[in-house]
Formats: sequence, C-alpha cells, structure tokens
Amino acid sequence: METKVKKKTKMPKAVKVLLIIFIIIALIVAGFAISASWHSDPKNIKTYETDNPYIVGNGNTQISAHRSGGGIMPEETKMAFANCAENPNFKVDTFEFDLHITKDGALVLLHDDTLDRTSDSQTVFGVEGARPEDYTYDELRTLNMGAKFTDENGQTPYAQYSGDSVPEDIKILRLEDVLDYLMSKGDFNYIIEIKNGGDLGKKGVDILYGILKEKNLLNSVVFGTFKEEVSLYVDENYPDLQRSATIKEVLSFYAAALGKSKDFDPAYSVLQIPYNMPYRIAANLATAQVINYAHEKGIAVQYWTINDEEEMEYLLSVGADCIMTDYPDVLYRVKAEN
Repeated sequence: METKVKKKTKMPKAVKVLLIIFIIIALIVAGFAISASWHSDPKNIKTYETDNPYIVGNGNTQISAHRSGGGIMPEETKMAFANCAENPNFKVDTFEFDLHITKDGALVLLHDDTLDRTSDSQTVFGVEGARPEDYTYDELRTLNMGAKFTDENGQTPYAQYSGDSVPEDIKILRLEDVLDYLMSKGDFNYIIEIKNGGDLGKKGVDILYGILKEKNLLNSVVFGTFKEEVSLYVDENYPDLQRSATIKEVLSFYAAALGKSKDFDPAYSVLQIPYNMPYRIAANLATAQVINYAHEKGIAVQYWTINDEEEMEYLLSVGADCIMTDYPDVLYRVKAEN
C-alpha cells in the first residue's frame, strides 16, 4: 500500500508580508511601552559634593543650543548663533557645534562629513559628496550654508541665494570668528566636537587647543569626538582639555553604574549621552541610579538631542546637568514652566 505524503501548504506571500509588518509594529509598540515606564522618581535623585563645574542639576539644568539651534535657523551659521545669543525671548547657557579641518588648516563649523545636506555645494563645486578638507576656507566661503534649511512651514527661505548674493550670516564659519562673536555677547559654555578622525582629527585638536588657550576658554569647553584615537590623543597631549566619554567608555560606565562598582575611575569628566528612542530601549541612561552614580563619581550628565517636550520635562525633573536641543526656545519655555 502506498503512503501518500501530504504537501505542506505554503503561506501566501501577501500574508507573510502582513505578518512581518505586524511583528515590526508590535515590537515598536512594545519598545515604546517599555521605554515609557523607564522613569525614575525625582525624589530618588541625590546631591553630592563635587568640584566638577558642569555638575549643576537641581533646577539649574543648562540649556544647550545643539548645532547652534539648528531647528530654528540654518545650523551652525552666524544667523543661528545670533538668534540664540541676542534673542530677547529665550536664553541659552551652552553652544554645541562641530568642526572640520579645511585644506588650508582652518577649523570650520560643519556637522556632516560632506557639504551636501546643508549647502549648495553640488551646484557650486559640481560634485556630490564634497568634503571640507578638500577645499580652502576661501573656497568654502562661496557656499550658501542655509540653502537646504527648511522652516516650520516647510519652506526653504534662503535657497535663492548664491554666489555674491549669499548673506554673510549664512556663509561657513571659522572657529575663532564664532568664538569672538559669542564672547562679545555673553559668558557661555561650549560643547565642541571634532568630526575628523586619524591624523586630520589630531591636527584639528592641536589647532583647537591653541585657539582655546589663546582666548582663555579652556575652562569653558567640553571637547567631544566619536573617534577613539582622537580622544586618546587629547588624553596624552592635552590633559587640561576636559572631554566627554567615548562610545566604549559610555558602555563601560553603564555597566559600572548597574553593578555599582566602587573602583570606577574614568579619564573623562562629562557624559554626553542619548535618552531619546531608540537608544532608550538598549540602555536607559537617565535613571536615578545612573545619574546618582555619575554624580557620585564626579561626572556631569548631558543629554542629546532632546526635541520632545515630555522628554525635556522628565530630564529636568531628574536633575540633568545639560540638555542639548535643536529648539532651545522650546526648552527655555518648558524649563520656565517647570
């Protein structure tokens, strides 16, 4: 007698796609649900004696204009800095911005590795992916750094400018020029990140340190980089330049905080860390346990990039030392209301 083998019924392709979409949605919803419950009671935040000037907390959270308030005006331009430094409707304590080195050794303000996202470089230089280190400062000054800026109404109000018509306040900035301007407007702190790695990053640190020392700003700056070799270079050559933790160091800190390690002795004085999704699912870096441990070890906690009002309110409530946001005007209002 022959045994009939039943054929397996294949799941229709459309059903598979719907099932995958359902699973993804379920994971996202579950992630948000878990994340939303990861709030600590502000009453559990402790106060420690410290000589770290960046540990302020307890109602004194510093407002940092991330990329000089890049959500309001074209990021890292004189226009954005002026809007934050001279605006009568809100105030900032700290300016956060990024640096790249040019072909002729200037440090200019730019977040991305290329000029495409923010400027008209593709039109001016005729190439995609133009990098600042391949051009001189004077060549970069021909660009419109507000060309791609989109305002809250979805408009691009500065896109029409090109060549000689580009206003000075949306041209690329040198480090020393923006520091001179801000020093003339008030007493600010600075979070400065060098984006280059390797030899270019190290050369950038040399130039940065010289400018900061000349302007007597070493005690007002926290240096940051995602390039580990550049952080090590700072430790070896400029130990008086305060820096934030590298990615590896943040992970080591988190493990030490969870384990309440007593022997933890970091080389940095500031944690510049994310709190928003999806980072919060992997590691919640804004619990009372984490903040207390950091402050106990003399480490300031500064959070990026917080544009959600509920997240601002929570971080203010647990004594974040600094909140970096693209919308410092919103954070200023939220802080005043809380």
